[in-house]
Amino acid sequence: MATFTYKAKTRTGQTVTGVLTAESQQAAYRTLDEKALFPISVTEGGAAQSRVLPGRKKKVKLRVLVTLYSQLADLLRAGVPVLRALDVLSRQQSNPVLSEILREIHQDVSSGASLADAMAKHPNAFNELSVAMVRAGEAGGFLEDVLARIAVFAERQDELKNKLVGSMIYPCILVFAGTAVVTFLMAFVVPSIRQFLDHVPDKPFLTTALFAVSDFIRANGIYLLAVLGIAVAMLVPVVRSEKGQEMLDRIKLRVPILGNIVIMVAICRFCRILGTMLHNGVPLLAALKVSRDSAGNRLVAEQIDRASESVQKGETLAGPLGESGLFPSDIIDMIAVAEESNSLETVLVQIAESNEARTARQIDLGVRLLEPLMLMFMAVFVVIIAIALLVPILKMSTAGH
Repeated sequence: MATFTYKAKTRTGQTVTGVLTAESQQAAYRTLDEKALFPISVTEGGAAQSRVLPGRKKKVKLRVLVTLYSQLADLLRAGVPVLRALDVLSRQQSNPVLSEILREIHQDVSSGASLADAMAKHPNAFNELSVAMVRAGEAGGFLEDVLARIAVFAERQDELKNKLVGSMIYPCILVFAGTAVVTFLMAFVVPSIRQFLDHVPDKPFLTTALFAVSDFIRANGIYLLAVLGIAVAMLVPVVRSEKGQEMLDRIKLRVPILGNIVIMVAICRFCRILGTMLHNGVPLLAALKVSRDSAGNRLVAEQIDRASESVQKGETLAGPLGESGLFPSDIIDMIAVAEESNSLETVLVQIAESNEARTARQIDLGVRLLEPLMLMFMAVFVVIIAIALLVPILKMSTAGH
């Protein structure tokens, strides 16, 4: 179901605007016709998207949503009705996209829609996990507890994301700086020194190769950049495709150190999401569907699909997950014991917490190893260039004596 913003006229000639959900734009036109409205324009996306950033869907940052969930939970615990709480938060928010979204949610809820259905119209802000948990909280009468738990979960996800991004900043700077230094040396420093070394007889092979590479870069540098740009432009849609994403996920798992980190991050997300949803009253099959989509790895998602089919047939969850070979044996044993003792939601969260800490240490170790390796790689390039230039200079000085 897509969200559409419309502008239409009533039978009395009054211009009205609003948001509706429909399968397609044609279905949106039919819905307006059933309401006796004459459409002027119907565009895909809510008003929060069309007014603030036309033509694009602007996502709301996770840390902004963490504050929203916490504030909404606090207001509901204090006895403030949902509609009034939404109105208060929409006026307090400094984020214009979220403020507009909250106003639309307030309008939908006041028209009789549930909070979960109103949130589902805005996938650029609220993911399927949050919507499913809010729906369970509304049905079970513990909405404020669910919102508080979503806030905690979102905060941990934001911390993990920031940790990953922060850990990669320094290695990326090293790559950029190293590439820039080597390119500068090959394009400007080597040619300026070469004019003094061309007449040296019997130049070493390393020096000849260095001059050849320098000439190639100076003569074809622009073409190399153009080819690189074209290659990236052609590769991006391939990587974004379904098959490209699956291939990329397979490659990630085969990279030493990185593969283990990627699989553990996906497993931790799956366990935490599934455990959190089960704790909040979401049925197992529905929780498996949401946790599958939130795992972030297609290979893990395929195994969760198989496990879901087994559960639907009355079998255990641990069996097919263990057969996949992706889940470590200790995690499978814990899930199996939890199923037998009917404590799956608690054990899954414990698995996530313990393995998240272990994975964070692995990330730190990997980054610490990566930094000296990159520095050594850069140093080797610089030393090769220096040797290639110094050897003929020493020959010249020797011949001069």
